[in-house]
Amino acid sequence: MADRRLQVFHAVAKHLSFTRAADALFMTQPAVTFQIKQLEEQFATRLFERRHGSISLTPAGELVLGYAVKILALSDEMETRLSEMTGEMRGPLLVGASTTIAEFMLPRVLGEFNALYPQVRARLIVANSESIEGRVAEHTLDVGLIEAPAKIAGLNSQICCEDELQVICAPDYPLADKKSVTPRMLADYEYISREPGSGTREITDDYFRRNKVAPEGLKVQMELGSPEALKGVVSTGLGFAIVSRAVVDKETQLGVLASVPLDPPLTRSLYLVHPNDRFQSRVTGTFIEFAKSKLKELAS
Repeated sequence: MADRRLQVFHAVAKHLSFTRAADALFMTQPAVTFQIKQLEEQFATRLFERRHGSISLTPAGELVLGYAVKILALSDEMETRLSEMTGEMRGPLLVGASTTIAEFMLPRVLGEFNALYPQVRARLIVANSESIEGRVAEHTLDVGLIEAPAKIAGLNSQICCEDELQVICAPDYPLADKKSVTPRMLADYEYISREPGSGTREITDDYFRRNKVAPEGLKVQMELGSPEALKGVVSTGLGFAIVSRAVVDKETQLGVLASVPLDPPLTRSLYLVHPNDRFQSRVTGTFIEFAKSKLKELAS
């Protein structure tokens, strides 16, 4: 196991808050402060600047953080390798997922994986596809599930399933009674879009361009950061959005929202991404294969 003081330092540096680090570590704030004080005394230098109720890393703190990330990753890797030698499937599993996948597909996958391997400590980080890809490339996540192929060199992308996107709107919105809608038709209506950096945003912008409609010319009313936010705004009748079919199954069955297919259809591949250049534990490899199988089952 890595030095506890280093784990505490890493948490404080990550959150830039003693309070939030204490919450994340299930420790009291005085205990966190004491661990940092001990580390600073050992190195005979300050690792954090404290001013006006906020903290920041000193140059020495930046140096220690770089080594702390590597040391903690190696500690996790050692624990995993030793457990594999004893035949146990155990150890940490750091999974990142884009918002749509995390909210509507991954809970069941993680739940069933945990039931099979209760000694695996899975942790889920939720962000947009661009952020998840960056964290996998930085080796702060073992595997990511995102809505577009990885662009960063050194990452391996594997298609795990196919996903259909559809237009959603309020049941009394003018598009609700259409059997299908074309990109040119949508240009006449108010659009509630995902935020830049979202995999869904990238896919829909490309779709409009392929069909001779400039995304910049759409009547964008809002840019929102999650499918839940899109559904909430669309339900008020303000405009339409484009989301994964899996996102609105419950709402369309209840009649709260209407779902309209696109013409031509818009489908995308969902991707599992992981580093090419990093040791891959048996836990990570097993999860990748399990997730691919389960996500295909959920998307069918």
